[in-house]
Amino acid sequence: MDTLVKDVPSYSAMEGMLDAASAALTDSMVERLATTVSTGLEILDRVNNPDTRAALHRVIDGLTVMYTTGSLDTIFEAAQVIEAGRAAMTDDMVERLYHTVEVMVNNLATREIAELARNTEMSLYEAARRCDSQEGPKSVIALVRLLLRPETMQTLNLLLAFGSAMRQRVEDPNGFAQAELS
Repeated sequence: MDTLVKDVPSYSAMEGMLDAASAALTDSMVERLATTVSTGLEILDRVNNPDTRAALHRVIDGLTVMYTTGSLDTIFEAAQVIEAGRAAMTDDMVERLYHTVEVMVNNLATREIAELARNTEMSLYEAARRCDSQEGPKSVIALVRLLLRPETMQTLNLLLAFGSAMRQRVEDPNGFAQAELS
């Protein structure tokens, strides 16, 4: 115990160290120190908010899972690849990439494409709803009756014609004229 007491500087020595430290600090250093302490206290105050605290816990839990599964390494590797690609690109490459994206957006961002996408989405949702509901055929005979309906035959013919045309386009893409959207 005597050793610890001997190692502690006396009050006058500590006072001398504080005087030396305060004399060494310039006004701008004191200002920056005060700003840093103020910002630190502001961050601690924000962390004290229950929602912020819950969010921080969620982030820490997510980082722990990502570390455990190795996906954190994957994210860092992906960031390194992206940075390497960015560093390797010249201004000419960026300009050409921008032009390509612009052409793609202009070709796909039409009213007709948006309407087609919306109709397709709604039809798929409706089809999924019908498959999950009780309205579907309950027996083979009911299924055959459904297949004999004219609208069912039209739909099947449409799907068969679509599949055939798609297969032909894949086999010989230049043999067909481009469809005109109006």
